[in-house]
Amino acid sequence: MNSLYPRFSFQTQYQDKFSKAKVATLVTPHGAVTTPNFIFCATKAAIKGLTPAQMKEAGTEIILSNTYHLMLQPGGKRVERRGGLHRFMGWDGPMLTDSGGFQIFSLGHGSVANEIKGKRLTHRQKTLLKISEEGAVFKSYLDGALHTLTPESSIEIQRQLGADLIVVLDECTPFHVDKSYTEKSMHLTHRWGLRSLEEFKRTNSGQQAIYGIVQGGVYPDLRKIAAAFVNSHPFFGIAVGGSLGATKEQMAEVVNSVMNEISPQRPVHLLGIGGISDIFNGVREGIDTFDCVHPTRLARHGGALVRPDFWLKNDGSGGEHISLKGSRFKDDDLPIDESCPCSTCKTFSRAYLHHLIKAQELLVYQALTIHNVTFMNRLMRAIRTAIIENRLEEEQKNWMQV
Repeated sequence: MNSLYPRFSFQTQYQDKFSKAKVATLVTPHGAVTTPNFIFCATKAAIKGLTPAQMKEAGTEIILSNTYHLMLQPGGKRVERRGGLHRFMGWDGPMLTDSGGFQIFSLGHGSVANEIKGKRLTHRQKTLLKISEEGAVFKSYLDGALHTLTPESSIEIQRQLGADLIVVLDECTPFHVDKSYTEKSMHLTHRWGLRSLEEFKRTNSGQQAIYGIVQGGVYPDLRKIAAAFVNSHPFFGIAVGGSLGATKEQMAEVVNSVMNEISPQRPVHLLGIGGISDIFNGVREGIDTFDCVHPTRLARHGGALVRPDFWLKNDGSGGEHISLKGSRFKDDDLPIDESCPCSTCKTFSRAYLHHLIKAQELLVYQALTIHNVTFMNRLMRAIRTAIIENRLEEEQKNWMQV
């Protein structure tokens, strides 16, 4: 496998004594990532509200961009002509791109969240037209033009985009489908995975590494089959995708069933998960990286991530974030978090941030994004230190109410 990835490596430095959690180093041509780590979503080749320099200042090591959106605008060839994503957007650190499959299927027949909430897209809203052995035919959400994404074209586009880490094309099934469909989809994903891998080998320059993907929905026996598939082929890393269930408890069961089967010598990425409790659970199961739009999206809705001591100091209990839209903050002169080193907490009060929201000033969305990105990076650093010191359970109490 190493001959496929001459400029990549993954090495465990510390193994937790009480779980599968570990601290490792993932080396790429654009630098190293210490894991466990969080990958922030620069969906359209930009972190919404922040520059690459601000992301670096907040402690970010790795980001991702989205193949589906970038193939439609501005197009893989155009990005390639401008030196790839790193040069195009001014980010010089490690990057990951997904295959584009998730967006095709989630926009095509509704997201997992919509399925859980019982929502359905109308016929006019659906963009996925056909799934076949060849690939997926869909309509662009921008102009309605028809496109076909195959395993080969997904790899070609990701090659043009130039991210360090890329992912095979898979079918991401909706939550409501039965086991029979999930099994057929999983086997289709495996055939697409092999085609993706062959295309990767055919055009491999040593500058990228490919992840296989584990599907199988909420069914442990299917997840076991999918894990055996990725274990038996020379993928550099493994991504855990698809429906993880309707509850956090079911998600924990699915992740556990997968991680019991996966080779620990490869980096494992959990797709689309960013809740604090989910991160701690995933880390204990051996997950190395996570991604989610939650920290940056929350900021655009006036939300700031906080630790449990916020609620202790304010005589109450609550979740993982506060909404600075609330009138309770209009005369609050404290920063979001007095212990946070971010420029927002060093500069602005809760009252000022509340005012900016009410005044609809764009500055607040940048300020809250800086805080939330810093929060996630502080969380991951604290988790890594706790693993090294064998006190992960104790550290969890500093970040969530348990």
